[in-house]
Amino acid sequence: MNRASNPSWWDEHKTSGWERVKEALRRDWEQTKADFTNNKGEELNQDVDDTVKQVLGKQPIPPPHVPNSGWDDVEPGLRYGWGAAGQYSEHSDWDDRVESKLREEWNDMKSGRTWDQARGAVRRGWESARRKAS
Repeated sequence: MNRASNPSWWDEHKTSGWERVKEALRRDWEQTKADFTNNKGEELNQDVDDTVKQVLGKQPIPPPHVPNSGWDDVEPGLRYGWGAAGQYSEHSDWDDRVESKLREEWNDMKSGRTWDQARGAVRRGWESARRKAS
């Protein structure tokens, strides 16, 4: 494995940022290969908007080999997050306590999607409701 050397100013913040960017760009590369060849790459339902949002951390990056979600996949999480923001109005911000409570409830609902799969949509629903309430 060819491991790159880091300059003296490289820190953990840059490492975590690069890991997010790298995965978004990898997905974009796989989609590009699928778009332009018959037998290479993967159809990931990835377009430039997905790549940019993933690079910026505004859209979760699905696990490897999993296409970006459509509305039917994200709607339950968005709905739950939006409703939870009103239900738990004493919590103004998304934090570890809120996430722990929502994860527990989500898992109890047995929706067919894991918390890791739904977390991004739940948080987007929560934050959307909070913006409207402000």
